[in-house]
Amino acid sequence: MKRWQEKIIEKVLAACAIITVLTTIGIILTLLVESVGFFMEVSLWDFLTGTEWTPLFTQKKYGILPLLSGTFLTTIIAVSVALPIGLIIAIYLSEYASRRFRRIMKPLLEVLAVVPTVVYGFFALMIVTPFLQSIFPGISGFNALSPGIVMGIMIIPFVSSLSEDALSAVPDSLRQASFGMGSTRLQTAFRVMVPAASSGIIVSVILAIARAIGETMIVAIAAGQQPRLTFDPTVPVETITAYIVQVSMGDVPHGTLEYKTIFAAGITLFVFTFILNTVSYWIRNTYRQKYE
Repeated sequence: MKRWQEKIIEKVLAACAIITVLTTIGIILTLLVESVGFFMEVSLWDFLTGTEWTPLFTQKKYGILPLLSGTFLTTIIAVSVALPIGLIIAIYLSEYASRRFRRIMKPLLEVLAVVPTVVYGFFALMIVTPFLQSIFPGISGFNALSPGIVMGIMIIPFVSSLSEDALSAVPDSLRQASFGMGSTRLQTAFRVMVPAASSGIIVSVILAIARAIGETMIVAIAAGQQPRLTFDPTVPVETITAYIVQVSMGDVPHGTLEYKTIFAAGITLFVFTFILNTVSYWIRNTYRQKYE
């Protein structure tokens, strides 16, 4: 009887794995099929190197660089906020906080990751942007800085939680050896623990970057939806995900070239996130083999 139960469980688990793989393949095929139709009419070179993105305007241009610049600008701002704060939180929880405080604070921090992103978007638009305008009067009502900061707040749990797990996995013997050599707790944290856990910390940052690149509602609400090739965080920009939302609202006829642009933009986004996930997997395996 137990054998049959184990076989049933094994089959269920295998089916779940197969469904996941098939779903991923289905997504990739959908993007590829629709993107091929787009690239049959638009040059891939013009798509990758063009500096204007106006597929919904009278004079249509299909250069993806303005969307890429908006995506990378907001992501860089988000990581600049999340990385130092998340790493400091992880070091404090791992090296300074008591077990009771850690058990309470870590779940509270992770609550930030489950707040609906539309709430973050309105927070960026109604709270953060007016605050920034009071400091920098010249900043636009829609800009890259505000959603970038709020995205950074949103991905803090990715950095802090995963980095704290990496720091906690470092053998305690390294910490004790550092103390035995006369190092302070601060020196031990930054000169011993962080380098030893660097693989996990790097992976957490890469996953946070991938999460920021794929964010939709915050940038759709607060960034302005104006595609422009710029790295000025005080002006409106548009990201790849925000553009996909804009076209998917139903105003663009299905099957037109303008509609197919969302699949071209989507496969571009997929390629970048796939590269980031592959790099994180490679880093994790490289460091694991190094220390085994």
